[in-house]
Amino acid sequence: MENKVNTTGRRKEAVAKVFLSLGTGNIVINGKRLDEYFPLLNLQARVLAPLEVTENLKLYDVKIKVLGGGISGQAGAAALGIARALVETDEKFRATLKKKGLLKRDPRMVERKKYGRRKARKSPQYSKR
Repeated sequence: MENKVNTTGRRKEAVAKVFLSLGTGNIVINGKRLDEYFPLLNLQARVLAPLEVTENLKLYDVKIKVLGGGISGQAGAAALGIARALVETDEKFRATLKKKGLLKRDPRMVERKKYGRRKARKSPQYSKR
């Protein structure tokens, strides 16, 4: 088991650099506590999911630097980074995390805007007469 692990997680436009080390369960994101950075409980749960599934919530300290994207994408990127770091520390976590779908990168991205349209698919109002 390694003492310190660095990994990267991505979701949409967000990139999370995760630094995992043995500790007491402290989670710091961009210099703030988890509940300060992600005030919504569902986002906190998404970030903590890999640690809860592997039952390592109080065993590791996690430091995350998140750049780009929105709050939801950042939470997803952080979760993927934590899951990858846990697999690097101990390979036996891979089966558990893979079963819960926490090791798969979400490939969905925002569809680009097309010309003649208001957004990617929204058209201007059509009037027959």
